[in-house]
Amino acid sequence: MNKAEKTATIEALKDRFSSTSFFYLTDATSMTVAQVNNFRRLCFQKGIKVEMIKNTLIKKAFEGAPAEKNYDQVLGLLHGPTVVMFADVANLPAKTLKEFRGSGDRPVLKGAYIDSAVFAGDDQLEVLVKLKTKEELIGEVIGMLQSPMSNVLGALQSGGQTIGGLLKTLEERGA
Repeated sequence: MNKAEKTATIEALKDRFSSTSFFYLTDATSMTVAQVNNFRRLCFQKGIKVEMIKNTLIKKAFEGAPAEKNYDQVLGLLHGPTVVMFADVANLPAKTLKEFRGSGDRPVLKGAYIDSAVFAGDDQLEVLVKLKTKEELIGEVIGMLQSPMSNVLGALQSGGQTIGGLLKTLEERGA
């Protein structure tokens, strides 16, 4: 790769990293070619983009990024071969890794970048699997907001029927 190609690649990586809020760094060493191909196929089916990128190119892509992006914590995870998984949903790569691994232990999760939060190490996989999507969180909030309203409306309706029944009984007795 000559200097012009490297510069173009670094610029493309800067755009990719700045346009995504979620990416995972994995290590696929000691996996067979067939296993890597199966992993890539599974990721493609789920809408996850998988790329093997040199660590030096990733580091150069992070240079000059705003401090609030928190890429400096990711730099410590860049050692050995790195496969980067880009996704639109925060927990989808974690679920895909867990599904693919089954009883195995490859690929290993080096770390995940979720909206400027960095989760380092393979032991964070379960935490990442349990992350809720934005839509799930909004649904929970709406459900929590609706629950008290439903209880109040239910109590008012049942109370209205009780009062109506009481008035009807009193009316019948008086007649």
